Amino acid sequence: MRESVLRVVAVHPELLGTYGDFGNAIVLVQRALWRDIPAEIVEAKSGEPLVRGGDIYCLGGGEDGPQARSALELRSDGALASAISGGAALFAVCAGFQLIGESFTGPDGKRQQGLAILDMRTRRGPGLRAVGELASFASEDLGVDSMSRILTGFENHAGHSDLGAGVAPLGKVLRGVGNGSQASEEGAISGRVIGTYMHGPALARNPALADLLLSWIVGPLDPIEGEIEEETGSLRESVLFGVGDRRRARRRRSLFSKRPFGLRRRSGVAGE
Repeated sequence: MRESVLRVVAVHPELLGTYGDFGNAIVLVQRALWRDIPAEIVEAKSGEPLVRGGDIYCLGGGEDGPQARSALELRSDGALASAISGGAALFAVCAGFQLIGESFTGPDGKRQQGLAILDMRTRRGPGLRAVGELASFASEDLGVDSMSRILTGFENHAGHSDLGAGVAPLGKVLRGVGNGSQASEEGAISGRVIGTYMHGPALARNPALADLLLSWIVGPLDPIEGEIEEETGSLRESVLFGVGDRRRARRRRSLFSKRPFGLRRRSGVAGE
């Protein structure tokens, strides 16, 4: 038991909340409360100094204009970068993921300066936007079981993100576009920072990822058993196999868990 309340900070939800990514903060707090860990959501609104003293900061997706505004405010404030260097965790999705890198493409098509929390640069990719279901096989270093390493969400972005030294991809793309790299990378992980293009919200669809973030702050967690965990497992299989009936998808679990890279990769929406 923590003596203090776990503080999950939703950063600029009115700017970076287009795709329901505020739900990631809700998931983190609820999964803490289920374990009798006191927790609360703190909304950090645009135009105000960023809340300091948070344990986990969440950035969501948004359009180009709000993304550029959020980046400018957070860069000028400096509190987010300071919190991460001080040991706080960060979960950033899509526009939020892009702006924590060194640079990204602004609404005018020009290079915009990011927060430089990650060694990553995002550029406007060629071709169509990446829109559709996204699935990846997470790094073994995450320390989760084989089925939980299958991460799913949906993507809607026009950027390609190139990772630099010291930044590992969150996962290897199985379906969809992800970062748009030739190495079929999706997302990024470095220290206590996770970035991804997965909406959903991602932590509702991937509870093991939520627990990883929580464990960085509170230490080892007791498992949560039951229907919720089972349903997210069948959802992963539905995305990968394209099966509408999740009961049929569930019967394929044993095959997939044994050979996650042995499956033929399904083609997703045309790349950017």
